[in-house]
Amino acid sequence: MRRPGKALAFLALLAAGPASAQAPSEAELYDRALAAGYKAQFLCSGLWNGGRTRDQIERDELTGIYDRISAIVPTLPAEIDEERDQVRVRFAEDMPPRVAQWRDALGCASLPIGAEPEAGARVPAFATTNGIQTFDGRLWPMGDRDAEAARPRSGTALDRTVSDALNNHFGGRSSAVLVVQGGLILAEIYKEGYDLHTSQRTWSVAKSMAGTLIGHAVQRGLIRTDAAASLAAWRGPGDPRAAITFDQLMRMASGLTSDTAGNRTDDLYMGGTAVADRAPLWPLLHPPGSRYRYANNDTLLATMALLERLPEDERLGFPLTFFRRLGMTRTIAETDWQGDFILSSQVWTTTRDLARLGILYLNDGIWEGERLLPEGWRDYVTRPSGPQPEGAFGYGATFWLMNRSEGVPPDAFAAFGNRGQYLVIVPSRLLVVVRRGYDTSDERFDIAAFTRAVVAALES
Repeated sequence: MRRPGKALAFLALLAAGPASAQAPSEAELYDRALAAGYKAQFLCSGLWNGGRTRDQIERDELTGIYDRISAIVPTLPAEIDEERDQVRVRFAEDMPPRVAQWRDALGCASLPIGAEPEAGARVPAFATTNGIQTFDGRLWPMGDRDAEAARPRSGTALDRTVSDALNNHFGGRSSAVLVVQGGLILAEIYKEGYDLHTSQRTWSVAKSMAGTLIGHAVQRGLIRTDAAASLAAWRGPGDPRAAITFDQLMRMASGLTSDTAGNRTDDLYMGGTAVADRAPLWPLLHPPGSRYRYANNDTLLATMALLERLPEDERLGFPLTFFRRLGMTRTIAETDWQGDFILSSQVWTTTRDLARLGILYLNDGIWEGERLLPEGWRDYVTRPSGPQPEGAFGYGATFWLMNRSEGVPPDAFAAFGNRGQYLVIVPSRLLVVVRRGYDTSDERFDIAAFTRAVVAALES
């Protein structure tokens, strides 16, 4: 529902002075709290995960956002505390500011509404990581050395196609485009102010990253996809949700309901609600495995169930350790204030790091001679064995399928994220395509058309 008119009216009353200002309604105050949490989170993550400037974040990350908060966010003052590694945004005179607390290698955690800034010191963190250890000097793909293929970089059909994407000829607002074939970078281009080490939020590309972490756990013998997730919260006598499997969660086929179609989880993403306090609460509405319903909760629940099976001292470092093994040294998976990962959306990474993930899938889960994913895992995540969504794309297990897209090789599959984050993998062409952006609901990138154009350019 659009609310900027109400928000602007309330802000105008405040500007008019105390005599004419009216107290906000409960709904308006809650939206202000959400807007403050959103602003604190993105400033915190953009500054200290992404290496961005405040001006860049306010221009890119904090524009084109949800209608619910878009008019409120620019009006809220933000305080950046370098000493505490905090961002604080005030939304009401009688409440503490919303706080986002940064931690080395874990990024920013949003404190719940009403938490005092001092609570940031109690958010789970590593004792020490000695900073982010980068592998830039190592050979590609572990590092950045000798990453580019020796071929003409200008005037080719591929060069023109990639430039067209950056110039928004395929729609949206592009910030980076990269094409890898045969393991080497054929084309790479960034908007002004961005480069190979600029990090952005993945949004729902994180779901495919979560599926990859689950695959690594399967390879280690920690879980099976056909086994019940059996979350601790579901182990009460007779709870039917205990039978939901990892596979059903990965295929968005849990049968659980939620408050909105698509399961927006505003209170988690913007309100500082903890994953464990929200995601496990929804009841069954359909038999598990019988319906497709895209939901953030399914990914959150699968991740929670995985981490519950890990030794206590391994849980916090599990994503970080795996990503570092792929050379994804600028990839940070963020947690909530209780230490649960928000792997439905909240990962920050670079364009090249996403390409590294794509190369792992081209190699069917083998990296530098070591098997990190089970043999055949790529076939598993791209198999549409569950109920399917309507529309242009099918769904496997945490990955989208592009087998309905005319002119695109039928084995193409992809990770899709809000605001135009795309990782496309085409095994038959040894091809990985990454596109990052800041799309809006009115300006969307056409990933099928761009993938088709890239394939045609390579064939020419």
